Order: sequence, then structure tokens, then C-alpha cells
Amino acid sequence: MPVNPKNIMKLRERLGIFQSQHPRVQPFLKDAFSGGVLEGSVIELKVTSPEGRSCITNIRLTQEDVETINMIRELGGLSH
Repeated sequence: MPVNPKNIMKLRERLGIFQSQHPRVQPFLKDAFSGGVLEGSVIELKVTSPEGRSCITNIRLTQEDVETINMIRELGGLSH
């Protein structure tokens, strides 16, 4: 499936908005991944609704996950 350049520009704009609204996320990710990500590391995600309902999950990274994260880092997604 070909990527629409217009959608890439839209995504880039949205990421800029996200970063300005949530300035602590990018430094957190940069710090968390600064030493490199290793196979077997665990990433945990928690979402809490305005009503207080929580949903938590985690993943143990595989070698493929590590390669994907490194590709994102090389593209500049976690290195600014």
C-alpha cells in the first residue's frame, strides 16, 4: 500500500501538536531509550479514563521489537 505524502505531512503536524501539548513525553522516551533497548525489556502501558477506570498491559520486547524501535530512533522519532 503506497504512502500518501499528504498524510505524512498531516501526521508530522499532529505530532508537533502532541509534543507542544505534552512536553514531558519526548524527554521521557529519550531518557528511557537512551541506553538502548534490550530484548527482554518490559514496556508497561496504563490508561486511566476521566471516570477513574484503568486499563493496564505490558509487553516483553522481542528482538524484532528492538529492531523496530531502533528503526524509529534512526528516523528521528525518539532522538530529538
